[in-house]
Amino acid sequence: MKKETGTVLRSTGGLSIVKHDKTGELIECTLRGRIRLKGARSTNPVVVGDKVVLHTDTTHNQTVITEILKRKNYIIRRATNLSKESHILAANIDNFYIIATLAEPNTSLMFIDRMLITAEAYRIDAKIIFNKIDLYKDKELLERFAEYITIYESIGYKCFRASASENIGIDDIKNDMAGKVSLFAGHSGTGKSSLINRIDPSLNLKIGDISEAHKQGKHVTTFASMYETVNDSYIIDTPGIRSFGLIDIDRDELYHFFPEIFKSSEHCQFYNCTHVHEPGCNVIQDVEEGIIPESRYFNYVTIFLDKDDEKYRHDDYA
Repeated sequence: MKKETGTVLRSTGGLSIVKHDKTGELIECTLRGRIRLKGARSTNPVVVGDKVVLHTDTTHNQTVITEILKRKNYIIRRATNLSKESHILAANIDNFYIIATLAEPNTSLMFIDRMLITAEAYRIDAKIIFNKIDLYKDKELLERFAEYITIYESIGYKCFRASASENIGIDDIKNDMAGKVSLFAGHSGTGKSSLINRIDPSLNLKIGDISEAHKQGKHVTTFASMYETVNDSYIIDTPGIRSFGLIDIDRDELYHFFPEIFKSSEHCQFYNCTHVHEPGCNVIQDVEEGIIPESRYFNYVTIFLDKDDEKYRHDDYA
């Protein structure tokens, strides 16, 4: 028996494709049973980006993942229709790119904010790529686009203006992700795979169409996959996400994950202020004065008051 380590590039059920740390070889691995039991609360105990320990049995020509090494971070959400279970998109990430569009399909601010909350909670550098800007031609869309950019850049989030179809903003994204592991996530149809193909055409990822009935994307990517690409970078492409339910976020600590609310809260009258109704709340004052964006505060209060976090099932395409 030989003990080695590697990085998970793809995991589908009990099988994973792992890149061997020393040789660079891609190895198909199975998962030791006790790891499945330890990850019972999660739909996927081994995830893309995981650093793992391998045992290779040369006699039977089989490699088994025996241990998952400590993760530096991960992006996690509530498993769809399974309120007590979680689903981890990927682990050990440097950049988390939220792919958003204002048309075909529309990405709600609530959806963006839920992803940003999780990134803040796990100290991952989150950025927003506004894709399909070539479609933003009428006055209403242009004004909303400008508003979204202003909201997030004022908080400190880096925003990219991009169009995969017109090859706009691709070099900026490519330079930003150089030498890092980057996760791309968003609704189906927002152009994740198209953007990745522009960044590295050699990957040639399959691209889906938009449903004419609902102006939403059709799932093409079935499982999260990591690809080695240009500039010594790695890209993790993920299946389209319809909703993003928060999990393991303490309600009383929620404001910590809104940077502008957390900063404002230092000047609240009461140390245990919830920033919802208390007198002397500096956060509420900053909202009234336009210092904190109304949409951000509205989403904070909505999530704070929804103890079971059920609304995410209905509002993510709003």
